[in-house]
Amino acid sequence: MQRQIRADFDSSTIVVYQAYPARIAEAALATGRFVAPFSFTRMTWIKPSLLWLMHRSNWGRKPGQERILAVRITRAGWEQALAQAVLTTPEPAIHDSAAAWSMAFGNARVHVQWDPERSLRGAALNHYSIQVGVGRTLIRTYVEDWVVGLTDLTPTVHKIAALVRAGQNARAQRLLPPERPYPLDPRTAWRINADK
Repeated sequence: MQRQIRADFDSSTIVVYQAYPARIAEAALATGRFVAPFSFTRMTWIKPSLLWLMHRSNWGRKPGQERILAVRITRAGWEQALAQAVLTTPEPAIHDSAAAWSMAFGNARVHVQWDPERSLRGAALNHYSIQVGVGRTLIRTYVEDWVVGLTDLTPTVHKIAALVRAGQNARAQRLLPPERPYPLDPRTAWRINADK
């Protein structure tokens, strides 16, 4: 399937990943939740694909993205976000017109976009990974109601990256989280242009 959410999840929670500068990550890890200097006034993007974030952050080496956090959130919150999401680009099968999409996008509390999934070495694959942008009006809900745990994955991702550089892909693969297809109700799948 080309557009399918793959994630590490259990019966009540799902893990998403975010990359932050040290000052934000350390404050969050010390308190067990996001606190200042985390921004409560701008959209925050969450991704259930660790490899996509590793491509984006260069395995935690890009400035401002040095710390990789696994953020465990409630499935109820995740599904609430998806149920009100609007795609970042118009999709004729979903939006009646470009104008209708533009209005929906401008008013959206949550944005969704699909980007090529990545291999261990960063190559684009032939299926897509979801990114979910939680808007300013939902940030407090995300932080206070949805987030149930934070884990610093930085040492693990650095170890995986070192194994990849050494050509030890099988060992690196074993350190990745167990991402599997996440079930969606048909209405939400249609809304975010996911495969049924």
